[in-house]
Amino acid sequence: SRAVLPEMIREHSGNVINITSVWGEKGASCEVAYSAAKAGLIGFTKALAREVAISGIRVNCVSCGMIDTKMNGELTEEDVRVIVDDIPAGRIGKPRDVANVVRFLSGEGADYIHGQVVRVDGCWI
Repeated sequence: SRAVLPEMIREHSGNVINITSVWGEKGASCEVAYSAAKAGLIGFTKALAREVAISGIRVNCVSCGMIDTKMNGELTEEDVRVIVDDIPAGRIGKPRDVANVVRFLSGEGADYIHGQVVRVDGCWI
């Protein structure tokens, strides 16, 4: 953000989309540092959005639940089943689910969305 904001401010245009986690919203036991870092990114997003909205720049973040990525690759099938049983949508998310939200937030249809946390989690939390 620091690298690109000066040019965005000069152009009076831009869009920053941060990727965070539901653990930044809720916190997770045995994941204190991770949860705190992700919560910090949420606070950063909201504060930066307020700071640069006047310059025509949007800042939002996508808060991901359980997404089928390498990060979760070490989980056992049993671990995944237990998590899926807790997700009302009945499945873990796919990278495309996150990409679809990022694409929306990047488009003109989201031009009045500033400082928001959009959760992609199948109603998990």
